[in-house]
Amino acid sequence: MTNKTPNVLLIVTDQQRADHLGCAGNTLLRTPNIDRLARTGVRASNFHAASTTCMSNRATLMTGRLPSLHGVVHNGISLSRDHTTFVELLRAGGYATALIGKSHLQSFGYDGPARRRWSQGDQGVAPPLDLLDARKRQRDGDGYLNEWTPDWRSGKRIAVTTPYYGFEHVELATFHGDQVEGDYARWLAQRHPAPDSLRGRANALPSPGYSAPQAWRTAIPEALYPSTWVGERGCNWLRKHVQGSPGKPFFLNLSFPDPHHPFTPPGRFWDMYQPEDMPLPPSFGKPGNSQLLVDVHRYTREGGPREGYGAYAVTSRECQETLALTYGMVSMIDEQVGQLLQTLQELGIEDDTVIIFTSDHGDMMGDHGIVLKGAMHFSGLTRVPFIWKDPCSRAAPPVLELPSGTIDIAKTVLARCGLAPYNGIQGLNLLPWLDGQSQTVPSRPGVIVESEPVVLPHGRTRRYRLRSLVSEEWRLTLSNLPELCELYDLHADPLEQHNLWHERAAERGQLCMQLLMELSEQADCSPLPTAIA
Repeated sequence: MTNKTPNVLLIVTDQQRADHLGCAGNTLLRTPNIDRLARTGVRASNFHAASTTCMSNRATLMTGRLPSLHGVVHNGISLSRDHTTFVELLRAGGYATALIGKSHLQSFGYDGPARRRWSQGDQGVAPPLDLLDARKRQRDGDGYLNEWTPDWRSGKRIAVTTPYYGFEHVELATFHGDQVEGDYARWLAQRHPAPDSLRGRANALPSPGYSAPQAWRTAIPEALYPSTWVGERGCNWLRKHVQGSPGKPFFLNLSFPDPHHPFTPPGRFWDMYQPEDMPLPPSFGKPGNSQLLVDVHRYTREGGPREGYGAYAVTSRECQETLALTYGMVSMIDEQVGQLLQTLQELGIEDDTVIIFTSDHGDMMGDHGIVLKGAMHFSGLTRVPFIWKDPCSRAAPPVLELPSGTIDIAKTVLARCGLAPYNGIQGLNLLPWLDGQSQTVPSRPGVIVESEPVVLPHGRTRRYRLRSLVSEEWRLTLSNLPELCELYDLHADPLEQHNLWHERAAERGQLCMQLLMELSEQADCSPLPTAIA
């Protein structure tokens, strides 16, 4: 690479665990193209999402700020248009910016009676509608309907209004599996006379032997599946950009809706992996003494639904099927990554492009006998892949073991592109460690993970919040509900099976102090004062 400003290609998957890559030691899963990125770059082995839900962590990715600061504390809250994103700085700095795939910076349009609403009606006369909340600006109205799927389905919306959080070009995907909508749905309709006849369980191909929840053999062929669309449109955009704006740096975010459930890998990817070959996770059948896990198992036994978005318990066979189908979805993404790498090479810009690969959060995927996700902080949910391939790096370590996370991406990208960050950005600039120039340990004690559910899960009657500090040795989780507090010795108990909260008072006290000091360190310093007084 020359000394000119680098291009940046950010590849994001949805709900992919850190250990669901060949380069992370998974001997069954075939991901040769992503593995090649890791071989020629740096793979972070202790990289954590700032939250275990899509919208919260994606907002952290864009802003470099904790969920409690940007306000997207759970799904269903759009990122405020008043919040600065690092993509806006890139655009202001002369970058062409584009997003193709899943954004989820605004709500998709899910709703239901369990959603959190104003609930002070028993305390007197209700305030006017515009004064129901502590904030008058409710992140609603036309500017917050760009991803509202009912509008896309009805034809009321046919494009995202740009610039969109800094992206001047957007091709949008909403939802997951073979249910994806947005720009993808229009692309599909242009290529098939009856696209709805290909979608969903009702139109699925026969799949004898499979019974896992939220899994069906989609009738959508590989060439028309959402992962193919993301890869194809990404390659298209790269070619047009290089032809139309040669020499202008770009930031391209390609965001795959897979391997998020429903589990619908198309064509050969459906049975690329056999359930019988999938080993059960070491903690399967061992829920341990976490109250959150006990709740999930109890709720499932009592007939709780397994067709939604919350975690549920599975049998050993269901776990194996879910793993096999997820592996197929990841391998399909890997093929598209290969096409992208080939396109960069053909265009002669491979040596001018920093490539980042990550995911928004993980999946329990059979750990402790459950799958999917929720407001809990087990490593299967918080640890995600992170690969940084920079042609300029000369002394980069093959694996970065430093605790790091999504919150660090914004500041790191801005530093690599030679742009100073905005006031209020959090996280750590990882460049000194990614380049192998620093061997010192950062002053922060670990990374913070935050969660609170949008609905009360698994029969709970009280809203709860979690704040975790994850270091190399410990995971401490503090909650407003005492029974949900947790402490795990990650060296002695990497599977997080023995909650030590009531057994290790000295370590608990020390880590609580570290968490509180780090939260104080990360307190908001925005806005800047306009005067001394």
